[in-house]
Amino acid sequence: SAAADSRTGTRPRTGPGGGSASWAQQVHQLAQPEPQQQHQHQVQQPPQHQGPAAGAGADQPVVPWKPPVDDPFQQLARNQASARPAGLGKRFAARLVDSLVLGAIVGAVAVPLSARALDHIDRKITAAKETGETVTVWLLDSTTGVLLGALLAAFLLLGFLLEALPTAKWGRTLGKKLFGLDVRDIESHDAPSLGAALRRWLVYGVLGLLVLGVVNVLWCLFDRPWRQCWHDKAARTFVAG
Repeated sequence: SAAADSRTGTRPRTGPGGGSASWAQQVHQLAQPEPQQQHQHQVQQPPQHQGPAAGAGADQPVVPWKPPVDDPFQQLARNQASARPAGLGKRFAARLVDSLVLGAIVGAVAVPLSARALDHIDRKITAAKETGETVTVWLLDSTTGVLLGALLAAFLLLGFLLEALPTAKWGRTLGKKLFGLDVRDIESHDAPSLGAALRRWLVYGVLGLLVLGVVNVLWCLFDRPWRQCWHDKAARTFVAG
């Protein structure tokens, strides 16, 4: 009834025809559940921090900055791969030092051998004069030949010890070390093998004995692009610095 609706504070319900609903219809309508509203929950994502301050919380340790240190082996490999032919002035100075050292030691060996050879020749000349006849005295005989062979062997052996062996082991002789030069293989840019270093020295030494050493040394003035002398071409090496 209208009085009951006013006491309960509810609005009187109308029936299908627009009038007031009957008591049974009102009971049936009150028994129906009210439609529930769908609530959309939005999931809030934590804000993302950008910049250097991100992740700098108290639970993360601070790593101290260290300057980058270049690997010495990689640096050596880069320097080795970028080697270029040395200047001719340094090469000449280094060769001069090596020649003076080798010449001094060979000269020390040659002095007693030369003295023995001269004594032998003097005795031959004195014996020829005593005959009173014209006698041809040969300067080169079995005795002087042995002495000359000993001097040549000393020259080659000392050259091997002072030139070929240091070149194969360290890539440099004493003179080249003083002027910062290296002998390197033309392909790998490493120090040459012992065989290549020995071949290099033999070509240089033999040409020097045959008075062709000057042409051999001067050849690097015209050679391009590696400035090789003949002994470098024979060993497939070049002088870097």
